Amino acid sequence: MSEEPAGQKASSGGGESTLTVVIALVVNLVIAIMKAVAGVITGSAAMLSEAAHSVADTFTEALLLTALRRSGRPADRRHPFGYGKERYFWSMLAAVSIFVSGAVFAFYEGFRTVFGEAEEQTSPIVAYVVLALAFVLESVSWAQAFRQVRRESGELNRSIVAYLRTSDDPTVKTVFLEDSAALTGLVIAFLGIGLHQITGSSVWDGVASIAIGLLLAAVAYVLARTNLGLIVGQQADVTLVHAVRLRLQAAPEVEQVVDVLTMLIGTGRVLLCARLDYDDSLTAADLEHATVRIAAELHAEFPDLDEIFLEPVPRTDPELRARVLGRYGRTFDP
Repeated sequence: MSEEPAGQKASSGGGESTLTVVIALVVNLVIAIMKAVAGVITGSAAMLSEAAHSVADTFTEALLLTALRRSGRPADRRHPFGYGKERYFWSMLAAVSIFVSGAVFAFYEGFRTVFGEAEEQTSPIVAYVVLALAFVLESVSWAQAFRQVRRESGELNRSIVAYLRTSDDPTVKTVFLEDSAALTGLVIAFLGIGLHQITGSSVWDGVASIAIGLLLAAVAYVLARTNLGLIVGQQADVTLVHAVRLRLQAAPEVEQVVDVLTMLIGTGRVLLCARLDYDDSLTAADLEHATVRIAAELHAEFPDLDEIFLEPVPRTDPELRARVLGRYGRTFDP
């Protein structure tokens, strides 16, 4: 295969993900304080929106740290498949935080400035200095997130865009998109404040604030949509699914792979249920030994397979065949 099955890096990348989130949290907290002070001094709607943006990012990092900590708990009686999906839940709350704390406030400040009374600009130099410092600090956090994304996408032989689209680790994806939005927001705020200073019209400041709100809303939507799919029960990466199917089909005891069901139960953790039509000449003991051996071989070859269930079924069963065709169409292609 030209690609490794997705998620294989995740089980060993928890430490780096934590470092990435911690760096982002510290940077955003410092920047939020600077922007808030500059917003009060200058009265700039764009600067106040950026302060709200950084506050939202700080809350987001705290939620992501919670996600990393709680999702790593071992399985127990109440949660036999572990707590891996908690990472998706807390990451979903992070997306909501970005929208509620950042985008809504930015929209409010923007529309208030555009449609309200004209406001005079004071001490724009303060805003420029704070924006420049914030850009430098945000670049540090973004560089750490980018290094992790580039390394992990390289391990899977994928482009960064493809990796972000298919990754089952929402923490690094959230930090990377959040920091990218933060750098873009700083440029927008700089343009808004600069045009306000040049034209004397505070409308530009308000327009910049609205643009920042739209940017944050877009990021929140992308992250919420990603985590929704993971929470609901998304199948494993298609590369892994195909590789597992081929491996099952190659087993000498298996005549046909009838169905392969997978679900992400955490970052780098996959639940597999395969329905197999075994050779009819196998005895009950042969079937048991073959099932145990195949499961062990799958565990060894695909470390992401956390739980494996192999079910012997006849390929000719009409009800089962109808269910498989209803899921995948006429061709079995998950």
